[in-house]
Amino acid sequence: MVSKIYPDAPRVAVGAVVTHQNKVLLVLRGQPPAKDMWAIPGGSVDLGETLQAAAEREVLEETGLSIKAGEVIYTFDAILRDETGRVQFHYVILDLKAEALDPTQPLRPADDVYDAGWFSLADLDRPDLVISDTTRALLRQLLNGS
Repeated sequence: MVSKIYPDAPRVAVGAVVTHQNKVLLVLRGQPPAKDMWAIPGGSVDLGETLQAAAEREVLEETGLSIKAGEVIYTFDAILRDETGRVQFHYVILDLKAEALDPTQPLRPADDVYDAGWFSLADLDRPDLVISDTTRALLRQLLNGS
C-alpha cells in the first residue's frame, strides 16, 4: 500500500468537477496537503475501483451529494516537498466531469472537510476564497463554457 505521506510511489486520485446552474461544487479541505484551501472534491482511488466509482464515492463521503461521474477532463501532478526537499506528497490527479443527481440536496461536509458549497465564476475572484491557481484556472475555463 502506498502511504499518503512520504510515499514510495505516486498515489492515483480523482476530482469530481460538479457543476449546476453556472456554479461549481467546492470543499474546504480539513487535512493536508491542501488543508484550509477550497478544492474540487475528490480523493484516492481504491484498488479495483474505477475512476468514476472513486469520484462518486469521494463526493458522497465529503459532501453527502450523490453524483454521476463522466469523462476525464483534466490531469495533473501534485508533488509537494518538505523543507529538506524530500517528497512529502505525490498524487497523479484526474479530474472528471460530473453532475449532481439532486443538486438541491443539502450539503453535509464530512470529518475531513470543513465546509462545502456552490461557487459562481465571480466567486472565484473573492479574496477570502483560498484556492490553487491551477484549480482557479480550470474552473474559470469550465464556467466560461470553454
